[in-house]
Formats: sequence, C-alpha cells, structure tokens
Amino acid sequence: MHVAQVTHDAGMDATTRRALIDRYRQGPDEVLAALEGAVAHDLDARPAPGEWTAREIVHHLADSETISTIRLRRLLAEDEPLIVAYDQDEYARVLHYDRPWERSFAVFAAVRATNVELLELLDDAEWSRAGTHSEDGAYSMKRWLELYAAHGHDHADQIREARASATLADA
Repeated sequence: MHVAQVTHDAGMDATTRRALIDRYRQGPDEVLAALEGAVAHDLDARPAPGEWTAREIVHHLADSETISTIRLRRLLAEDEPLIVAYDQDEYARVLHYDRPWERSFAVFAAVRATNVELLELLDDAEWSRAGTHSEDGAYSMKRWLELYAAHGHDHADQIREARASATLADA
C-alpha cells in the first residue's frame, strides 16, 4: 500500500480536471481530423529545415504517449518516482519515422483510451500524487494531465501547418 503525496502546486478542482480529461480524450480525434485526406506528399512535406513532417509527428505521438503511460503509472504506483526525460529528436532519428503512420496512430489512440479509463477512476488522493522530472523538477498528476491534454491538439495544429507547407510548395 502506498501513501498519497501532497504536491507543492495548487490542486485542481473537479471542473478543471473534467475539462482536461475531456481534452485529453479528444486528442486522437483532433489528430485524425488533421490527417484527413492526406497523401504521401502531404505527410512528408517538411515545413522548414529541422521541423517534423506530419508523418514524423504521428510517430512522435505514439512514442510520447507510450512514455506518458509509463509516467502516469509510475506516478500512481510508486512513491516519489523519478520521471526521466527522453530525447524526442533522437527517437525521430533512429526509430524510422519514415514508415507508414497508421499503426503508430493506433498506438496513440489505444494508449489514450486506456489512460482515460484509468483517469476516470482516480480519487483525490491519487490526483495528489507527484514525483520529480529529471529536467523540470516537481512533476504532479496535475502537471501530467495539463501537458498531455494539450499534446495531441498542439501536434494536430503542427500537422495542419506541415500539410499547408506542402500546398504552398505546390503553388
């Protein structure tokens, strides 16, 4: 049995929590809408040197979501866990982000769905748990939810921008 930890940040009221969980749940739909009708040319357009293509973003979402689910479980199951950072650009370089995107999207969506089920069951003591991020310091359940609730939406916007750059290049 573990003892709940109190975070150093101000808590999160039930209304805010509900809104963030709903936003988190909607992430895959937002990404899929951003990908609708995309062809290889759209998926592989690089908006600027060093920026990711739409295809690379989908693979990043799968990797990030997989890491996020471990972070979530560690926050809930371990006392004061160390949440280790990772190099997302290195992942993009070595994990063949040029492959088909559909299975990576399926991973992203499936992990989100199972995490939503878990989030819906948490009580206030579980929401108060926290650890330490290796680069950012204090890392609470609130912080986890804020980051990942925005993540899918932010990358959906990035996908739209990458696809728009393909259209502009054609003009």
